[in-house]
Amino acid sequence: MKAGIVGLPNVGKSTLFNCLSNAKAQSANFPFCTIEPNLGVVNVPDTRLEKLEELVNPEKVVPATVEIVDIAGLVRGASKGEGLGNQFLANIRETDAILHVLRCFDDENIIHVDETVDPIRDKETIDIELQLKDLEAVEKRLEKVKRTAKTGNKEAQAELALLLKVQEILLEGKSVRTIEFTEKEEELVASMQFITAKPVLYVCNVDESSAKEGNAYVERVKEAVKNEDAEIIILAVATEADITELEDYEERQMFLNDIGLEEAGVSRLIRSAYQLLNLQTYFTAGVKEVRAWTIPVGSTAPQAAGVIHTDFEKGFIRAETISYNDYETYGSEVKVKEAGKVRVEGKEYVVVDGDVMHFRFNV
Repeated sequence: MKAGIVGLPNVGKSTLFNCLSNAKAQSANFPFCTIEPNLGVVNVPDTRLEKLEELVNPEKVVPATVEIVDIAGLVRGASKGEGLGNQFLANIRETDAILHVLRCFDDENIIHVDETVDPIRDKETIDIELQLKDLEAVEKRLEKVKRTAKTGNKEAQAELALLLKVQEILLEGKSVRTIEFTEKEEELVASMQFITAKPVLYVCNVDESSAKEGNAYVERVKEAVKNEDAEIIILAVATEADITELEDYEERQMFLNDIGLEEAGVSRLIRSAYQLLNLQTYFTAGVKEVRAWTIPVGSTAPQAAGVIHTDFEKGFIRAETISYNDYETYGSEVKVKEAGKVRVEGKEYVVVDGDVMHFRFNV
């Protein structure tokens, strides 16, 4: 599961990617600096993991991770192949969620492809290109499905009705994710891989003085996306880049305090991206290793076990489970057991975010 950073050229995508991954993607003050997509595996900040480390004192700690992709800047006409359009759209189709960076700061030293700063226009430029690409895919599919539907094929008729619904929304200049689908339609839509069906998080890139409260540009973005069921995060990307350059934790905290923040904005962004991808965490905790494991929300205990090893899922017997809150309250596995708070869960159990689990299996 990976999230793609998208936006117009020169809005701060590669600088943000560098902050997130500490991988030094090339960033510069001209369009198309990023051509090949950069991939970073980013640790997910989690205070629960830090607390478990403190309580267990293990030899090793392994955090959960999420993959972030920095994709080339898109320009008007991308759906017709302008700029790096075809490559951009192919790369974004391979991601599972979108982090859409919008420039919400003035700086005459940083050029804008449209010469003026207007995050709403920038958002619409990208939305239109993605919608046009989806519309192209719908119209290609419609030609084939209409022929099959005429033969009386029930599946083709259901797909035809869905495609016509999607086509109508796209022609209105709206994205596929704004449509309410039935459960059966959701499965079909997922198989079609529409770009505008992907969940989106808007990243408003602001100047340092706006890092805490935002600014007039951010307010306009909030108004523009209020009906989209999308989250907005405010981030001073250039400032975050300066913070990540500091080696000392205390120095970083002082810097954050100076601009009125309790934690780095990129930490909030990573957690938001994790949730956007519909992921959650469970833990294993022992003296050898305390580890956060990543699973999709709704995973059963055997599926969670399978993330460690396929044999764990095949031979699953039971999961000895402690809620994170109980582990923190009692301070150790032994004390949790003494309090009778260890639960034995079977194959049907749906894992809760933060569960501390120990699997019994037989192969």
